[in-house]
Amino acid sequence: MLIGICGGICSGKKTVAQYLVEHHGFKRLHLTGPGQGSSRSTSELGNPGPSSPSPPPAALAGALTTGSDGLQSVSDSSLPLRPQQELSGGRSGNGSSLCFATAEALLEFVTTRWQARFVTTDIPTEAALDVLLRRPFFLLLSVDAPLTVRWRRFQLRCGDSSAAISLEDFVARSDAHLYDPDGGLQPLISRASVRLLNTSSSLAHLYATLGKLDIPNPDRLRPGWDTYFMALASLAAQRSNCMKRRVGCVLVGRERRVISTGYNGTPRGIRNCTDGGCPRCNAGHGSGVGLATCLCIHAEENALLEAGRERIRDGAVLYCDTCPCLTCSIKICQVGISEVVYAHGYSMDKETAAVFSQAGVKLRQFVPPPNGLIHLEKMELY
Repeated sequence: MLIGICGGICSGKKTVAQYLVEHHGFKRLHLTGPGQGSSRSTSELGNPGPSSPSPPPAALAGALTTGSDGLQSVSDSSLPLRPQQELSGGRSGNGSSLCFATAEALLEFVTTRWQARFVTTDIPTEAALDVLLRRPFFLLLSVDAPLTVRWRRFQLRCGDSSAAISLEDFVARSDAHLYDPDGGLQPLISRASVRLLNTSSSLAHLYATLGKLDIPNPDRLRPGWDTYFMALASLAAQRSNCMKRRVGCVLVGRERRVISTGYNGTPRGIRNCTDGGCPRCNAGHGSGVGLATCLCIHAEENALLEAGRERIRDGAVLYCDTCPCLTCSIKICQVGISEVVYAHGYSMDKETAAVFSQAGVKLRQFVPPPNGLIHLEKMELY
């Protein structure tokens, strides 16, 4: 597994990498090719440049004891690479990390060791990212924080040294780091599968929230069967023409072969619900109201009709992005479905669960590992 981490100045990307090293056994990898040496790495995190004085050791120690995640990452990045590390595919002097001159060399090294765990914060361009994305074991993660939070981290890190800059100067540097047309990192950040919003004020808090996130979950690299079939159900839901809600469904056989799919909407030959075909849905009634007058077929019903009773065997599983209603649940029991997996709740979940329990149909909710934008302060919501 190879995780690449990108982010803004003082966002905490190197601290996230350090967390993976300390708590999940990852090894750090570095790119040291043109434009990716230690001076660039340092300037990206807010140093005025290689010609400016480095912050005194006391400032770095203060950053570590303060426990701010952004500060810890700056402290890590301020350490220059040893000369013997700057070799194509060479080992570092102390064996704690590995350095490569090109993304191709890094990828070649990891490919033969893909079952081990590696992390890098050195992805300088989209071209380098495209190289890493060739492999199915690569995951791109980004870290960001509000601009004022990142500036305060930088100020704390600098302390009373001459490296401190004004908010206006920091904004200019941050904008150049992210949006420069030739080397800005925003295009990389926008392609991340997992995007962390890091407003943590202490290292302990950040590590605790990262622990809940379970970053190395293999489901993020190669979706498990539940993730795969639920994604198909969600894709089917995009075809829905019902004005009330989009629902998708996939019926799967014992050998994990798709039998049929379905989505909700008006029947064949009847005007689409979105075009006014179902008066009940277009009237805006609440959930469960006026169902007897609804002309829309539910996703589960469409999947069952498409499959036909003769194609449904013991062990069949129905994946639905919304828990089936009571009407659909009795039909699911009748055709002999063994298990129902759903993602989101509905207003009749208790009634549906009671029917399935009596009929011997297993019902469970699928909760995937969180992806997309994740606010670490709100991890309890995911």
